[in-house]
Amino acid sequence: MTHSLLRSPVSAKGQAVGAAATALLLVWSSIALADPFTTPGGYEGRISAQGANRSPIFAGSKAEIEAQGLAPNQPVSLRQAGEVLGNGASFAADDKGNLKAELEIPATAKAGLYPVVAELGGDTPSATVFDLKVSKQLPFSGSENYALKSVEIVRNPYQVAVGKDAIYVTGAVGRPPVKESELAKIDPQSMEITTRVTPQAAPSKGDREGGVFAVYGIGLDEQDHQVWVTNSRQNTVAVYDSKDLSLIKQFPEDSVDHPRDVLLANGKAYVSATFTPEIYVFDAKHLDAEPAVIEIPSSQRGQRFAAASLSLAPEANELFVSSLGSNEVAVIDLKDDSVKATWKVPHSVSTIGVAASADGSRVYTVAQGNDAVSILDGKTGALIKQVNVGANPLNAVVEPKSGNIFVALRGAHAVAVISPEGELLANLDVGSTPNHLTQDGAGNVYVVNKSGGEDDPTANRLTRISAK
Repeated sequence: MTHSLLRSPVSAKGQAVGAAATALLLVWSSIALADPFTTPGGYEGRISAQGANRSPIFAGSKAEIEAQGLAPNQPVSLRQAGEVLGNGASFAADDKGNLKAELEIPATAKAGLYPVVAELGGDTPSATVFDLKVSKQLPFSGSENYALKSVEIVRNPYQVAVGKDAIYVTGAVGRPPVKESELAKIDPQSMEITTRVTPQAAPSKGDREGGVFAVYGIGLDEQDHQVWVTNSRQNTVAVYDSKDLSLIKQFPEDSVDHPRDVLLANGKAYVSATFTPEIYVFDAKHLDAEPAVIEIPSSQRGQRFAAASLSLAPEANELFVSSLGSNEVAVIDLKDDSVKATWKVPHSVSTIGVAASADGSRVYTVAQGNDAVSILDGKTGALIKQVNVGANPLNAVVEPKSGNIFVALRGAHAVAVISPEGELLANLDVGSTPNHLTQDGAGNVYVVNKSGGEDDPTANRLTRISAK
């Protein structure tokens, strides 16, 4: 079955307009098929689009459409830019109300978001609009300018932190109750693990065992020899000794709502409570003190700030926070932990990663929803440039010696390197699903990548990237 995606993809700003226009087309087509206001209906399920084996969708590839919550055997037609897809064919749910359909994406399709209308027929007619994202497929490039050293580390590494004398990584496997998790200390010269520990057992919940206090986010305070980690599954944080990885303090469950990132500055640990407008502030010198909470207001009417990534600008004494839901960036003044500003990131969808220059003059946000890195003025929030870097960017870091930005691309299995002005300098092969990266201030960037499957030779690795 073939179809064409007509016209150009919509921008993030134009999605609402595109959805409204396609909805009007739907109404028109429904009138042609049946009398209006005769059969009430509704849809509370979910429809999504992805490539084969949950990979990105590229021009010239196939998209897999999946839907749940349909009526048994309910007919479904898909429409984009006024054209019925699949050569005008109608698909149908199975007897459990699930749908799987396959569509061919033309080789001429431009990278971007395409709103697709799903028209649901039968006895419970309804309609919904979902986005189909076509990602840019960039070849690997620029390897001649970088030296890469890669070693296998813990299973499913999530984040990495680096100090003067050691590298620290977290790893956790599976869904709750997570039973396999490690915090590891690595020698920066040999890149060999010198110390590794398993977190302590977590309390059971009802009749379900608790697993362990699995470690995910990580932050380092070298002066006080502390490694802070987020225990996202138990909604809390923990502190380990950076010298031998002995546990200093395990905070109780439900101390922070789904913590993601943790960063240390001025004797405090800042923790993002994912999907909430809150940053928790722990006193790193007095661990028994109750944490303070910074509430971040949204700059957008009717929106709620949803914290995700954190990035320090140490020379400016500022902390930058991304908002996954409202596509914003907040600036926190670390002198008094006040919210200095909150800015909307234009044309950015599912803004998750953020990286600031050391002086806070430039801020770079990463959007998974439309594969965009946005370059913002760190003083005004003005958009300077937006760059499409390839499939599913997640996190970024600014390397201070060059000023270049390194971006982990989970879908493209690469690390993109862009200049401060947004020029793509390299697209480096670092193995499957790179997850998080950091820098050491000496010109090196460290990235951890997870796994593409049981037989993936590039899984569970730490890679050091150095400019030649």
